[in-house]
Amino acid sequence: MSKKHVVFIINPKSGVERQKEIKKGIETHLDQGKHTYEIVFTEYAKHGTVLAREAAGKGAYAVVAVGGDGSVNDVVQGLLGTDTVLGIIPKGSGNGMARTMKIPIDTNAAIRIINQGTFTNMDVAYANGQAFISNAGVAFDALISKKFAKSERRGLMVYSWLVTKYLWMYKTWDWKITIDGKEMTKKAFMVNVANGKQFGYNFQIAPVASFTDGYLDLVIVRKFPKILGGVISFLAMTGKIMNSRYVTHMRGKEITISHPSLNLMQTDGDAHPCASEIKFTVEQGAQKVFVP
Repeated sequence: MSKKHVVFIINPKSGVERQKEIKKGIETHLDQGKHTYEIVFTEYAKHGTVLAREAAGKGAYAVVAVGGDGSVNDVVQGLLGTDTVLGIIPKGSGNGMARTMKIPIDTNAAIRIINQGTFTNMDVAYANGQAFISNAGVAFDALISKKFAKSERRGLMVYSWLVTKYLWMYKTWDWKITIDGKEMTKKAFMVNVANGKQFGYNFQIAPVASFTDGYLDLVIVRKFPKILGGVISFLAMTGKIMNSRYVTHMRGKEITISHPSLNLMQTDGDAHPCASEIKFTVEQGAQKVFVP
C-alpha cells in the first residue's frame, strides 16, 4: 500500500520554540508507516493559500493548517474544489473552529486525529464571494478583530481588555437585514453570521450552529444596558447566550446585511474593508476535514 502524503503549513510567526515543538510532534507522532510528509512555512500574508493550492495540485492527501482560524481560512481557500483533506493543529490565539470541531489543542493529540483518518465534509460560507469557515461579523466583533490584530500581545487577557474598553464606547447602528427573503431592520450591537459555534476562547456566539447542516446561523445581539456586558459574556462562555432576551437567533441559506456607513467586517477573526452591503451564502459539504 502506497503512503499518503501530508503537507504541514506553519506560520513562522508562531516562534522558534513552538516550531521546534511542532516539528518534534510531527516526527514522533505522525504514523510514518502510513504517511510521508513535508513541512513548509508561510512567508507573507495569504501565502498559506498559495502553498495549499500547490500541494493539492501535486496530489497531496492532506494539508494541515498549523495556526488559528486565520491560518485555517488561508489553507481552505487553497483547497476548495480539490479532494485534499484539511487537517488542523490549533496554534492560534482563540482557535474557534478547532474548538467547534473538538480538535484537541495539544499538538500531539491533534496529530493523532490525522493518523486516525476520520473526516467529514464541512460547509464553507461566503461573504460577497470571500470564503470563511467559522464566522463573520460586521459590528462590534469587527472592531475588536481590528484592534486585536494591531495589538503586540495576544491571548485571552488582551482580548478581554479590548472588549471591556470598547464596550463602553461603541455606538449601535440600525442594520438592514434580509434572511431567505425576509426583510427586517434591527438596532444591534453585534450582527454575526456563523458556520461554527464560537469566536475562540470558548466564547460561543452561536452555540447551536452546525458546520455540516447547510445553513448559516444569524445571531443578533441587540442594544443592551452596558452594565450587562459581563452577564452576556458569561452566558456566551457557558454556551447559554441564546437565553438572553437581547439575543435573536435565526437560520438561513442566504443572508444580506447592509448599512450606508458599513466599511469594516471580520471573517474568521481577520478584519478587513468591505462594501456597504454584504451577501452571505453557504456551500454544503464543500471541504473534507479531519475530525475526532
